[in-house]
Amino acid sequence: MKSEFIYSSDCDSEDSHSFGSILGQCFLSSPVEEQAWIKLMETENIRVIRKNKEVIGGLAVIPMAQWWGGKSVTMTGIAGVSIAPEYRGTGAALSLMQHTIKELHAKGVATSVLYPSVQQLYRKLGYEQAGSFYGWEAPVQSIQIREQPLPVKAVSTDSQIFYELYKKQAKNINGYLNRARPIWSRIMNPSRDTFYAYLIGSTEQPQGYIIFSQHSAEDGAILRVRDWVVLTNAATKTFWSFLNNHRAQIDKIRWRSSVIDYLTLILPEQIAKIKFKQCWMLRIINLEKALSTRGYLSGIETELHLEITDDLIAENNGKFILSIHNGSGNITKGGKGELKLDIRGLASLFTGLFSPQQLQLAEKIDGTEQAISTATQIFAGTSPWMMDFF
Repeated sequence: MKSEFIYSSDCDSEDSHSFGSILGQCFLSSPVEEQAWIKLMETENIRVIRKNKEVIGGLAVIPMAQWWGGKSVTMTGIAGVSIAPEYRGTGAALSLMQHTIKELHAKGVATSVLYPSVQQLYRKLGYEQAGSFYGWEAPVQSIQIREQPLPVKAVSTDSQIFYELYKKQAKNINGYLNRARPIWSRIMNPSRDTFYAYLIGSTEQPQGYIIFSQHSAEDGAILRVRDWVVLTNAATKTFWSFLNNHRAQIDKIRWRSSVIDYLTLILPEQIAKIKFKQCWMLRIINLEKALSTRGYLSGIETELHLEITDDLIAENNGKFILSIHNGSGNITKGGKGELKLDIRGLASLFTGLFSPQQLQLAEKIDGTEQAISTATQIFAGTSPWMMDFF
């Protein structure tokens, strides 16, 4: 008789070691690297799945939050989803993720985000494309910004001022993480590369920061910006002039940003090019909490009648009325169901990655002309993105 998969959220050191071996095989890394990753994620955040008492796969959950409309919405990141090769294609990954999603719902988490290796598996589970980040590159010699309005000061990578400055920028960008400890640890305590950190502005009135590493490559020396914040126009100019000062030893600058990068607006020429992109997916775990805790544009007074289907979480099914007032949302059950969509379509609508018209063309949503118009007004915003990969 075929045995069932057993999900476990209580992992000991032996479980972690077994999961680490599977993780290394999936991500082509050494046992030392994978055990360091598990330690970074913290053992209590590891989930495993067993068959016949043997650990055959696992993942890490990262409890944190994400900024939407200026408000922090609870979110759990999913990372390192791995299944032993001999159990791939058996439904183990699907079972692992289903149990994890149900656990998150029981804990009252609003949403979940992950970077997929393949989309099809996670779409079956209710995840959909919801945001991205883009890798940009520019030749240092072409920056041509010499004016430096603010001082730049070298500081330790574990300086506490970074948390405060990051939050000021993050709350104004849809999709930015309200970072958890493992995310910050990768920046503050890098395990491989040497990171350099500089404060932009005075110690009394900091207006941004830049954290970067430097590398030699076949096509020249590269400065990789690992994290950055600019809160003023003066900070943006200083950001570029500081990077321009590296032109004697650096050939290219690389950084992460949105598909529409406002940093490049002050460059004299269109020298910056997109080198790659990473898309992330989001799932609405608790519909009522997600829609009622995110922020909305102030000045909108309206309501949207939704009809949602969710094959995994029964509480997300049915008709709901989303009422918007003074930048906040309220959810009540019932209504006319004028905008029909499944939980995947709601994910893309929620983040604003695609407009309601685009989602309708892709057959992700269906609604009356008025409902489409109302949804467009409610979820309007800039393209969602985040700085971090996990």
